[in-house]
Amino acid sequence: MRSGARAGRRPLHLRTKLILATLALLTAICAGIGVLSHLSMSTYLTAQLDDALRPAAGRAGFPDGRPPGGDDRPSRDVDPENAAGQRPGTLNAVFDDDAVRTSALVQDDGSTDPLTVADLDLLAALDPAEGPQELTLGTGHYRVDAVALPAAAGDAGDAVLVTGLSTTERDSTLVSLDITVAGLSLAGLVLTGLAGTVIIRRSLRPLEELSAVATSVSQLPLSSGEVAIPVRVPPAVARPGTEVGTVGLALNGMIDHVTSALRERHASEQKVRQFVADASHELRTPLTSIRGYTELVLMSEAVSPSGRSALERVDSESKRMSSLVEDLLLLARLDEGQREEASDVDLTELVIETTSDARVSAPGYSWSLDLPEEPVEVRAVEPEIRQVLINLLSNAHKHTPPGTAVATALTVTGSTVRITVTDSGPGIDPAFLDTIFTRFSRGDAARSANAGSTGLGLAIVQALVEANGGAISVTSLPGRTQFRVDLPLARPLARGGAFVDQDHA
Repeated sequence: MRSGARAGRRPLHLRTKLILATLALLTAICAGIGVLSHLSMSTYLTAQLDDALRPAAGRAGFPDGRPPGGDDRPSRDVDPENAAGQRPGTLNAVFDDDAVRTSALVQDDGSTDPLTVADLDLLAALDPAEGPQELTLGTGHYRVDAVALPAAAGDAGDAVLVTGLSTTERDSTLVSLDITVAGLSLAGLVLTGLAGTVIIRRSLRPLEELSAVATSVSQLPLSSGEVAIPVRVPPAVARPGTEVGTVGLALNGMIDHVTSALRERHASEQKVRQFVADASHELRTPLTSIRGYTELVLMSEAVSPSGRSALERVDSESKRMSSLVEDLLLLARLDEGQREEASDVDLTELVIETTSDARVSAPGYSWSLDLPEEPVEVRAVEPEIRQVLINLLSNAHKHTPPGTAVATALTVTGSTVRITVTDSGPGIDPAFLDTIFTRFSRGDAARSANAGSTGLGLAIVQALVEANGGAISVTSLPGRTQFRVDLPLARPLARGGAFVDQDHA
């Protein structure tokens, strides 16, 4: 399922990948800067709190909040309730042998309030040797420090002063810093995305032009005929010195090379076609003479039985060669575009006539028709369409054994009519299907291998169908071979329906 879903995803464009990669890299950089800025500022502000903790503890032991001589070390007689010189939010607590002597939290108006029992329990657990720590008390988050007080004369007990400063200002400063960095990073990402999109689009525009040229070339009909490739990569893109420019120059060179090769191929094809046309035209006269003299000898001279058999063989072969010459001339005329004018052709009547002729010439086959009730007309050259039908029907009975069923049908779909000729013969060799419409391609071994095939019949059919704006295809399996000819209708049918004529011989 995962591989199927992955295969169904559309690949990302190069510009999209570049933009996403740039934004991902910039996001990582902004995140790193934000984390480092937060840690640096937190360390700096925490150090400031730590520097302020000991003076705050020392000031708590003096009535006016100022230690004499600048000595800010707290004394044994420290009074946490002395708020002089203490900033709001400062807390002080004195413990004697883990018992609370006194505690105070400086309020905004300078007064003090004792700490709660829960807060005192947390403060009592502090060890002076551990240094400043952070605790979350009932009144907020604090940076606290426990200091052992010097023992007084005659007093052997341990006394500890715990002083704490609120971290509210530090935390609010860090939040403001985080919001500022996040906002600036987001704005930078948006601006980078927009600017990067414009820059990357402009940078990749030459690649798009290369792609457009390659796509145009791929859509040109290069298979046959006189070929010209008018598209080239613009000089502004095909400039040496850049990667895209080098590819553009190479693409232009390749197009020039292909154009030259296609011109040479077309010139060679024209020479061959001209030779075939000239040779076929020149062969018509001697072949006609051979046939005429052969018939004259057979009709007017006394010839021995063996001589008559030989002359009849000469006459038969000359007729077959004349047919081949006529086929070659027809193909040459089609290649040169020498055709009659198209007109409205009653395809229904044409199918009936050609099928009737095939039924007479091959009575040992089962012929059937399936036609619409309304006449079907196509815009085509009537002799050419007739030749198509004759060749297909002749091909159906020449390459199949007697008793084969051959069905001819017309089917109208939209503005197209389809002619199908289907036989129940042994089928065509799959290896021959790819070249079945190629000139001089013979696949007699796939059917019945009757003598006399020139390999031009289906090539002529394809040329005639395409000359009339249609298309031909074939499918074949043992017991069912079907040729399909699609032609454009001259006008749509008024209504459906079919006429069926079957003859089982």
